[in-house]
Amino acid sequence: MNRGAKKTILAINGEFFCKNLTGIERVATDTLLELDSLLSEETEAGAGLASGQVELVLPANAQNVPQYKNIKCVRLPVAASFFPKWTQIHFQKYVFFNRRVSLDFSNTCPFFCPGVEFLHDIYAKLYPSDFKSRRDKLILLYSKIMYRRIAKKAKKIIAVSEFTKKTIVDVYKADPKKIEVIYDGLGSYKNIAPDFSIFDRLPQLKEKEFYFTLGSLSTRKNLKWIAENARLFPSAFFAVSGKPLPSVVPPELEALKALPNVLMTGYLSDAEVKAILSKCKAFVFPTYFEGFGLPPLEALSCGAPIVVSNRTSLPEIYKNCAHYIDPDNPKADISKLLEEPVEPPAALLKDFTARNSARRLFEVIKEVLG
Repeated sequence: MNRGAKKTILAINGEFFCKNLTGIERVATDTLLELDSLLSEETEAGAGLASGQVELVLPANAQNVPQYKNIKCVRLPVAASFFPKWTQIHFQKYVFFNRRVSLDFSNTCPFFCPGVEFLHDIYAKLYPSDFKSRRDKLILLYSKIMYRRIAKKAKKIIAVSEFTKKTIVDVYKADPKKIEVIYDGLGSYKNIAPDFSIFDRLPQLKEKEFYFTLGSLSTRKNLKWIAENARLFPSAFFAVSGKPLPSVVPPELEALKALPNVLMTGYLSDAEVKAILSKCKAFVFPTYFEGFGLPPLEALSCGAPIVVSNRTSLPEIYKNCAHYIDPDNPKADISKLLEEPVEPPAALLKDFTARNSARRLFEVIKEVLG
């Protein structure tokens, strides 16, 4: 950038601070904290981005926003409510009239001015039949519009795996040169202290005598596999955690509740989940579609063996550190599968960190802002 030239400013869509802290929101929060730290290092070195070149644009109802040293917070006097309204009206208006470059973590973009956009996956495009209700179909339509717009018009696309990058290129014929792969990583999760009082509340869970699965209880998490496996192996005991989404709720939930060897725990706090992961026999993740798949990484960080699907991004991410199952075949004997040797996860946990994710994102931001 020429000396004296007006500097381009990045505006980050902060709507995720109005949502529950699930996978995408956790990745966004942790990555921003590390990005702020990297900005401090660059400022002290007198290099890189100038002070004030990165903004976080927040709805009025954003909560639990950290105190950043180098990322400027701009809180607009409007709340995020109905899901497209904040991004497509209020955030877009701010980006357009203030000549900002947008950054969105959540598979969305301002339609008329897409910038640096994360596409974690294109699930809705590839599995439209999973969206059944009227509300589901509205989400399906909006998601497909966003996927295409990002693939065709974003300045840079951030894919969270090589698998996701390939699907974007194959489906939308996007230019692979404008897609950067930035893997998800663990950040603040490691600082959460486990809450072992959960075993007082759920005495059915005996140490190393149960399998555990968690995640949003959506169709792609493949609870059908858990239900069928539990029927086939009545001596196995499963604990299933997660909050049903207001859309895309799988019909297998009722079947699971009826099985005597399945415990539906309901929503668990992060601290309770960490306690359970440290005591379970294995973490089971039979999902049939994932752009990255963060829960098995969290499980490995707690010392739990992982049993994951052999589809989509999961073999790319977990390599020889996981036991693999076919998500279409629930006949796998998990106890025998666990007897097979796997590699320790130390190197994998060292690679997939929020700090490493932020470093790569930082380089992309510097390239885009010039």
